[in-house]
Amino acid sequence: MATVALVGTQWGDEGKGKVIDILAAGADMVVRAQGGNNAGHTVVSGGETYKLRLVPSGILYPNCDCIIAGGVVIDPKALLAELADVTKKGVKIDRLHIDERAHVILPYHLMLDALSEKARGGKDIGTTGRGIGPCYTDRAERSGIRMYDFIHPDIFKAKLFDRVAVKNKIITSVYGGEALDAQAIFDEYKAYAELLKQYVCDTSVLVYEAVKGGKSVLLEGAQGTLLDLSYGTYPYVTSSHPISGGFCIGAGIGPTAIDECIGIAKAYTTRVGKGPFPTELDDEIGETIRRVGAEFGTVTGRPRRCGWLDCVILRYAVRVNGLTSIALNKLDTLSGLKELKVCVAYKTSKKLTEHFPADIDELADCKPVYETLAGFDKDISGIKKYEDLPENAKKYIEYIEKQIGCRISMIGVGPDRNQCIYR
Repeated sequence: MATVALVGTQWGDEGKGKVIDILAAGADMVVRAQGGNNAGHTVVSGGETYKLRLVPSGILYPNCDCIIAGGVVIDPKALLAELADVTKKGVKIDRLHIDERAHVILPYHLMLDALSEKARGGKDIGTTGRGIGPCYTDRAERSGIRMYDFIHPDIFKAKLFDRVAVKNKIITSVYGGEALDAQAIFDEYKAYAELLKQYVCDTSVLVYEAVKGGKSVLLEGAQGTLLDLSYGTYPYVTSSHPISGGFCIGAGIGPTAIDECIGIAKAYTTRVGKGPFPTELDDEIGETIRRVGAEFGTVTGRPRRCGWLDCVILRYAVRVNGLTSIALNKLDTLSGLKELKVCVAYKTSKKLTEHFPADIDELADCKPVYETLAGFDKDISGIKKYEDLPENAKKYIEYIEKQIGCRISMIGVGPDRNQCIYR
């Protein structure tokens, strides 16, 4: 497998967990490089459903090293709860490694996330409220607390008390909230640090040595291309870089270390939260896709907005990520629809374009230009070979390939890891 990066090509929630689980079975190492517990992967394996947020999906395989890299922001309380959950299901966690550079989410990050969203009123971004943005803000401001600090009590206490004093001024004076107790936070979180310190090390060395040693390394993506801080639908984005370049920074490796970049897409489009969505279906078809595809957030449970497949978005994802192939998930969800529409371009008040716009207001002005293909009515959830798919399903896949200029190498026809067609 060499070193493979897996990235979401839409607004996240593309079913990365399933593909990650399939590839993790043959991996020596799985690396989570960015994001926090605002992202989730649902993995169905051995009849058991795992909802993973911070823990890499390789944790389900006893011989796989699992890395939470330096680009991740970690809520210690949430991570320990997740580890307890997988352990309860019989999963061993002795091969978990956490980078000492990863930043720590603390109670003031959670509070500021909630307060700032409330202060925005109707202009809120729609965050998950898990403190991700405020933690990344501190990292960029160079005032964050990293895992290295966290597991050294004296360093942690000094930095924590300093940060709480500053944050309390913002919480009380700017937002009118209640001040936090630094000592109470320290007393609670030093216990978390004691439990996690056994996993903390310089994971960039482990990843580098695995790559150089020719081991199979899987770089596990969280969220999706359109949530990237720089190349997503700003400001309705996350606070890190889910595109392929983010793996280099987050994991501490150079771009030449990545051999293959696989994009994960749904056979339609979804998103959670606010912001323009050109192909959104606010009708019976959209509701059918949501119901049949079980389109509700892994982390938040929020219903996802659903729409037709947008090839403008997929072309963009192919370009900014350097995709070598695509895994197309949830083709089975579209079974039974009489026709399938595919967005091939956008029409604005000024022009017709096949390129995804950088500006959010321009995107809001975009109307989809559709091509319509015939649907298929057969239950495809048990199909194992591409040639056994209904003719119209194959035409749909091949049409997408021509539109985006990228090969579709895997096709998901159900939630289980065995419900996948390889080409």
